[in-house]
Amino acid sequence: MARSDAPPAHDGSKMAGGAEPEPGPELERVVEALELFLRPPSGPGERDGGAGPGLESALRLETLRSNAAELEERLRRAAGWAALRGLRDAVLARAPALAAGAAGQADPSWTTACELLALLLCLKERLAALAAAPAARGAGSGAAPPPSADTLSVAQGRAVGRALRAAVGLGLLPYLPPGVGQRPGPPAPPPGPPAARGARLHTAAAALAELAQHPALGGPLLARHLGLLLAGLCVLGHGPPALCEGVSEAERARCRETLRHILDRVYPPLAVRELLMLQGRHKQSPPAPGEGTKLARAPAWLRRLCGQLLSERLLRPSGVQAVVRGIMEGTGGGAGAEAAAVDWRKCDVVAKILAACPQQCLSLEEYYRLVCPQILDLLHIQDKLTARQFQRVATSTLLTMAREHPQLAETHLLQPLLAPLLRCAGTAELSVEDLPAGTVLVTEAELGTCVEDVLKVYVVGNDSSSLLLGSLQSVLGVVFSLYSFAKQNVSYLRSPCQEILLWFLEKSEREASLAVLEGFAGLSSSVCTLHPQCQFRAGSEGGAAIVVEEPISLLELEQLRAAQGRNLLVLQLVATLCESVSDTVFTNIAQVQEFVGAVLQRACASPALGPGAAAEAQTLAMAMGLVAAMLGGAVQLQSGDFAVLQRLVPLLEELSRTYPEPLTQELAADLRIAICTHGACSPATVGAAAGSVLGKKPEMGPRTPAGVPGRAPSLGVGHSGPSAPGKSSDKQNMSWEPSTTSPAPAPCATSPTPGGLQELLVSAYDPQPPGRAAALRHLANLIMQRDPEALRLQEKLLQVFLENLQHEDAFVYLSAIQGVSLLSSEYPEQILPILLAQYGVPAQGTEDTAATVTRMKLGEVLMRVTRALGDMVFRHREPLVQAFLRGARAPEGALRASSLSNLGELCQRLGFQLGPIVQEVTSCLTAIAKMDPEAEVRRAAVHVVVLLLRGLSDKATEVLQDVLRDLYRLLKHVVMTEPDGATVLHAKLALEELDIVMRRVLFPPQTLEKKIVVLP
Repeated sequence: MARSDAPPAHDGSKMAGGAEPEPGPELERVVEALELFLRPPSGPGERDGGAGPGLESALRLETLRSNAAELEERLRRAAGWAALRGLRDAVLARAPALAAGAAGQADPSWTTACELLALLLCLKERLAALAAAPAARGAGSGAAPPPSADTLSVAQGRAVGRALRAAVGLGLLPYLPPGVGQRPGPPAPPPGPPAARGARLHTAAAALAELAQHPALGGPLLARHLGLLLAGLCVLGHGPPALCEGVSEAERARCRETLRHILDRVYPPLAVRELLMLQGRHKQSPPAPGEGTKLARAPAWLRRLCGQLLSERLLRPSGVQAVVRGIMEGTGGGAGAEAAAVDWRKCDVVAKILAACPQQCLSLEEYYRLVCPQILDLLHIQDKLTARQFQRVATSTLLTMAREHPQLAETHLLQPLLAPLLRCAGTAELSVEDLPAGTVLVTEAELGTCVEDVLKVYVVGNDSSSLLLGSLQSVLGVVFSLYSFAKQNVSYLRSPCQEILLWFLEKSEREASLAVLEGFAGLSSSVCTLHPQCQFRAGSEGGAAIVVEEPISLLELEQLRAAQGRNLLVLQLVATLCESVSDTVFTNIAQVQEFVGAVLQRACASPALGPGAAAEAQTLAMAMGLVAAMLGGAVQLQSGDFAVLQRLVPLLEELSRTYPEPLTQELAADLRIAICTHGACSPATVGAAAGSVLGKKPEMGPRTPAGVPGRAPSLGVGHSGPSAPGKSSDKQNMSWEPSTTSPAPAPCATSPTPGGLQELLVSAYDPQPPGRAAALRHLANLIMQRDPEALRLQEKLLQVFLENLQHEDAFVYLSAIQGVSLLSSEYPEQILPILLAQYGVPAQGTEDTAATVTRMKLGEVLMRVTRALGDMVFRHREPLVQAFLRGARAPEGALRASSLSNLGELCQRLGFQLGPIVQEVTSCLTAIAKMDPEAEVRRAAVHVVVLLLRGLSDKATEVLQDVLRDLYRLLKHVVMTEPDGATVLHAKLALEELDIVMRRVLFPPQTLEKKIVVLP
């Protein structure tokens, strides 16, 4: 609408900033007119609340007409209102339909709407004039800049919002056909005659669309009434001709253009949400909660139109994210199973929408080309509140597309997802001329993002289709190389790479998994490994980057591969011989000495470095393990045999001084000592290496990590150490990472060096109980002193202590109990679940008696942790109680009695915090006290009741109010029928405790107190 000259104001004054606005009414005058128009009655009746549009019009129509008459009187007679009257006349002159409606008297509702829209258009004209006026001068240096001339105050914005709500409710809502833009709430005013509905709807929609063009008015209008405005424009631009009587074709075309313009202007997720609401729910969908009446279903033409508009939103840049946000916003953060289920259902619905190609798209491939990059971008949302939902949608959409159209999904989804890994795979064609040495092929951020995306899609999505397994196998060698690199460094990529590898090996067929493992070992070419000209480089953020290394000739590359293959074959041959012929391999000491001497001589001449380092190290470890096995008792060595082995002493001495790996140096030194002393002095590492080669573990000797023959227990935090015999790796996995929220260890003045700590770990497997117990006590003291080096190795320490729990010597296993208790007190969140799992599930492959004793020792550990935690034990109440209740049902009587004893002490410490678990405890105690065949167990059950009553004291009647009668009847039953005298004694003690508690409640002690009352 073009702006026209308005009559000058009678009392126009300068603005606060010093600028002179254009001649016209003051902004305050226009807002005052709106407030007068919408003024509530003076009586105590209606109030301005959060009424909707229908309520504003239906209940206050008479009031609005009265206010309109008073406003018209002021415009004609009052001083200072002439400028507003002139501006209103100019606005109505440019809008004949609006002027005709304001002048009519046949329909008061429509007349009121037209007058209100005219005032709002006057406000828009005045705001535009003020915005075009010269900018006000600044208030001075250091002061805040003055607001723009067209800025509305809070009160003015509130008045404008009420006016917009009334204009929409009176001028737009009554003329929408059934099922179009309806909202639950009070009914709208009755519409006018059918012949005039289309024209009136066009007049109101055109005025509101003009208001939406100004930022100060368009913001509140589109934020609160966008759906109704879109509904009106959809009817006028795309509805059947019967709904648009009196509207020309040119006007309908302008409505279609306005509809597109508004949809492009507003926040995309808001446009998507409003279009979905216009489209309406499915025919079979139930009414939404809170709907007073059932709303009419949207007509078919509107559903088709909204679907077309939604598809256009989807195909635009960032359209996928707009659609997902429009559907999912406001659904995150729900608690409980029901909210989580709704969340998952919405994610699946959105995934199906995104996977289906709309009809407007030219081809399916074109749709995938436009949408798939946006789907992958959903995996990288950083907002913590919505990231989980977006990742679910992205993963579900990708898996759905992979099932429906595998080839397109592989081209547009899986290959871009794996692009950083494919770029550096062995099949990639790298041009040495174009990529000089040191060129970063894959940045640290790109590689880290790629690994995380693979984890989200493959592992979390958990769809083991042939397409996904095949695409992942193409980069599995690079992932394994990255995992090996991360194991040697401090990198956050180690855990996700390990999960990816384990997932593939678990989901693949046995033949494919074995072929992949052979490829990892270099025994076959079934796995595409890292490109020979690429290498990993540690990143500054804890990740890794892939760079191009110095080029080597093709001949050198082939020689390197051939040497590595020969080394692996030799290693495999030695391992096969050790497994097949067992101890007979040691019968010819001279041949063993020649083989080991050759390996040691090669290791001394050229330590294992570069690409073949892993094979060289494994060969050296196997050779040294053979010597350790002979010294450890695999064969009976004579004095002549030691003379033959004496030839290895110079090589072992040189290896202990020059080899770069500390653990190998230590083992070489220990082997030299054992050979020189003819086995009289055999350090612990020798026995460990011998047990590893022979494939069996000494009963009380040291144990070595699997896969690293001849090494003492590793100090690497990320390395998984040995497990006790029969431990289940699935249920009792102890490979947890230290919590980032754990308290930082305090510095210790007597902190041992890494070498000293290593010696303590080795001594913890000393065959002699005194040395082993002393080492365990020393390690426990380090934990008590919060030694940083010891706390960093908490996983290894926990493993050492748990293995020593099975020792038969009391001094050893009590020292181990103390160590586990101290470690659990420092990190209860990580260690308690491990202890509870081992306590609840007996170790497989062990004798029943040994398993029972070990579980009883673990029960003692749990009780020590409970005492150390104090009041914080409430956080772990449920798992502790459940573990002891399961132990009370064990087949061994001693374990049942021990579990009940632990349960009693736990209940005594929980006291008032027992909560609902008291019902389970009471039922268990009643069943055991009456039915258990062993008197010791029945005695323990009654003793739990004694401890429970003592722990609760005066609060027993409050905490045990639901089970107190059952406990009293149980105790009386035991006293009358129990044959065991000790059990009867415990029951009588419990009855005495109960009697004392009830007397305190029924007969509280009389206290003399003096009260002074001050009378007013």
